[in-house]
Amino acid sequence: MKSLIPQIKTALVLLITSLFIFGIIAAKQFLYPLAFGALFAYLLYPLVNFLEKNRFPRILAILISILLALAVIGITFFLFYKQLSNMFDNFEALKQSANNNIELLQKNLQSFLDLKDNRLEQFLKTQVNYFFGSENSGLQKAFSVTTGIILKLVLLPIYVFLFLYYRTKFAYFILKIVGKNRKKVTVNILRDISTVAARYMGGVSIVVLILCVLNSTGLLIIGVEYAILLGIISAFFNFIPYFGTILGGSVPMMFVLLTTNDPLHYALQVFILFVIIQFTENNILTPNIVGGNVRINPFFIIVGLVLGGLIWGIPGMLIIVPFLAIVRIILNHIDGLKPYAFLLGPKGTGKHSITMKKIKRNLNIREKIEKIFKKND
Repeated sequence: MKSLIPQIKTALVLLITSLFIFGIIAAKQFLYPLAFGALFAYLLYPLVNFLEKNRFPRILAILISILLALAVIGITFFLFYKQLSNMFDNFEALKQSANNNIELLQKNLQSFLDLKDNRLEQFLKTQVNYFFGSENSGLQKAFSVTTGIILKLVLLPIYVFLFLYYRTKFAYFILKIVGKNRKKVTVNILRDISTVAARYMGGVSIVVLILCVLNSTGLLIIGVEYAILLGIISAFFNFIPYFGTILGGSVPMMFVLLTTNDPLHYALQVFILFVIIQFTENNILTPNIVGGNVRINPFFIIVGLVLGGLIWGIPGMLIIVPFLAIVRIILNHIDGLKPYAFLLGPKGTGKHSITMKKIKRNLNIREKIEKIFKKND
């Protein structure tokens, strides 16, 4: 019987894990607005805390913070939907331009590769007609799906308000559960989670807002139609780490390739623009604004993004990174689970990483070697 105990434990762990995954998938429509509410509560917590320290009542401090956030979101979505409605009115012209560019692409491929098969052209035109069609089009379906998500998040301000209002009560509840022996560790965990989540959410939001301006300004300078709409869409993809910049840049790239009179000229300019913006975001904005608050191994970020997408779709990809950071903090404060925190974290590969310090050091070594050879000559 004793020999079966490890196998029984393993079976129980697998069963509990399977039931947990099944449960969060089944309760997706309820859980992801709740998860977003918790993250946005962390985002607004510094402002609420500041107002409370300046003798604002908690209810008033929370309401002011939520109204300011809604004002920023409202202005952004006003610009977004204003240009989107203009695009809906111009569907036929966009579809005609896309079909013309597809025919041009097919002719160039036939002349360059000596191909006579036009199945690629037929496939692309079918997709364009579906996307820009007048009824049940792909863009309209995407618009309806986005609207559906927004309607499901109508409860978000209420969740945010309740999380912020009852945050002390939730903390006391957790402390009562863990008991006096683990009170100090639990307080440290809650403090670290609050700090990391607030800084990450605030930092990423600021980066995305800056990118909205940079993307839209750059596309306006190039002369791309619906520049503000495309700039906002591209910027919001940056809530998804690693893949966000590529996905965001592909939206205006595909748009100019399909709808402009000189697609290659515009596509080259858009490509250069997003290379510059990506360099700025990766080397200036994110390191200085977001910093190293998350400290998750890139391997697990990518795995988490894939699993989050499989389980909850786009909402899962948006929230998985801060929740991985929270899991790492919890694991790091429990002695028996610290190895798992080490596995999730970025430590352990420092000597193999490429940093500016290493590059400068190698350059200095090369300069010294060159000086030695010059002296010998």
